[in-house]
Amino acid sequence: MIEKYIETLSPVTMALLAGIFTWGLTAFGASLVFLFKNVNRKILDTALGFAAGVMIAASFWSLLEPAIEMSQKMTVPSWIPPATGFVLGALFLRLIDMVLPHLHFHAPIHGAEGIKTSLRRSTLLVLAVTLHNIPEGLAIGVSFGAHGIQPSSVTLLSSMVLAFGIGIQNIPEGFAISMPLRGEGFSRGKSFFYGQLSGLFEPIFAVLGVLLVNIMQNFLPYTLGFAAGAMIFITAEELIPESQRNGNSDLATAGLIIGFTLMMILDVAFK
Repeated sequence: MIEKYIETLSPVTMALLAGIFTWGLTAFGASLVFLFKNVNRKILDTALGFAAGVMIAASFWSLLEPAIEMSQKMTVPSWIPPATGFVLGALFLRLIDMVLPHLHFHAPIHGAEGIKTSLRRSTLLVLAVTLHNIPEGLAIGVSFGAHGIQPSSVTLLSSMVLAFGIGIQNIPEGFAISMPLRGEGFSRGKSFFYGQLSGLFEPIFAVLGVLLVNIMQNFLPYTLGFAAGAMIFITAEELIPESQRNGNSDLATAGLIIGFTLMMILDVAFK
């Protein structure tokens, strides 16, 4: 019933609603700052590992697999479009990583990455998590846009599962920013506000992802690969190192395995 109603919506509207959904779960994760006084690092690292596992699984089953399938109908070797898009997506995020000022949690202010800036520490921390949400929003938009063009290759259900998986892993991401901000001396209200604010970019980039697909309809496997490359880059560059840096590598790895397995089950079972 719900799926039939959603089918009547445009891909832009579907992507926007999915982005708002994932933003809402980021806000939910950030709201946990009202319930807890401090964060247990073991729980946080496990949650970050879980988020990384979801991102890796979603990158393949929701993005790369349909890209490979579509490429088999093209005149070029089937590995070229997804591989080219994948590398370009990673390079795109690398460029943003080099330019966007941001600071990882527990890093000193002089360890800020990106262009030199006089922004406050709290702003740089929020920008670090915002960086995570750019590829997630793009992936949602590209998936719904691809469904609008080739629904036989990218089903509505698979796009919805992708948005659901990203939303679930946004809960620990929202928690991962609001709690450290609380530790920086912010009030609970401000910690929540900045934590949920980091998710605002997901609906924005979800819409941009649909527009990108519409502009490059003849290069759909490339755009799916692009979104996957952006997701894997941020996972390898940010999520996994952060989850492993505090001596909880076994728990972080277990979280990654659980997240990967859950997302794989969702993608395969509801394809």
